[in-house]
Amino acid sequence: MTNRLNLGIIALCAVWMATGCSTAPGGRPQLMLINENEEMQLGAEAYAEILSGESISVDADMAAVVQRVGLRIAEQADRPDFEWEFKLIESPQINAFCLPGGKIAVYTGILPIMKNEAGMAAVIGHEVAHAVARHGGERMSQHMTVVAVQEFVDNNLGGVSETTHDAAMAAIGLGAQFGVLLPYSRTHELESDELGLFYAARAGYDPREAVKVWERMSALNQNKPFEFFSTHPAEERRIDEWNDLMEDALEEYEDAQTKYGLGQAF
Repeated sequence: MTNRLNLGIIALCAVWMATGCSTAPGGRPQLMLINENEEMQLGAEAYAEILSGESISVDADMAAVVQRVGLRIAEQADRPDFEWEFKLIESPQINAFCLPGGKIAVYTGILPIMKNEAGMAAVIGHEVAHAVARHGGERMSQHMTVVAVQEFVDNNLGGVSETTHDAAMAAIGLGAQFGVLLPYSRTHELESDELGLFYAARAGYDPREAVKVWERMSALNQNKPFEFFSTHPAEERRIDEWNDLMEDALEEYEDAQTKYGLGQAF
């Protein structure tokens, strides 16, 4: 039973890997079981649904800053096929997001941490990178794979006790969570950190402000979980990664046609 089960799982994964491979901007192979048009459509639908339940900020001046910074970052992302949208949401949440297809929102709660346009560029650049690298489609594909494997195991555990069945399913669930989904999420975050840093620098914003943003973010996260159990890398690790990339990012910044430095403070 065990050998047949293992071979079945391996064969199932091998077929999907052979038929659903894509490549992230940095060259990392991706499992992609959803095409980009479907992904973008889902992104637009999710964006509309989220906005329908949120309060759009009436601060026209700050909304204009989000629009201005967002468009400068989007230009560096080089995805003219994306239907870019930028919204400022009135909420204490310390958050921002970009859904597939270029649907971006910034929550007012994160503005004090951004402090200026360069800080906003670092955050928006990171979020835009998620969309450009198709991390949303990749996460959906990973979940599809995990669910299918779980169903396969479930259907092939006939004849065993309920206790053995439940233990096997629980083990697969934990293995998927800590062995696939969380590490891949941390990989996505670090990829977006790198790509977003260069987007901001090429758009003319001082990339050194990205480190300061995450230092301020780190000061708020005193009771964070161990990195192994988190979907996001520890702030200290992210800062170290950025410092390693900073020399190259500064070269990109120096080559920018227009330099905004830190931009407008807020």
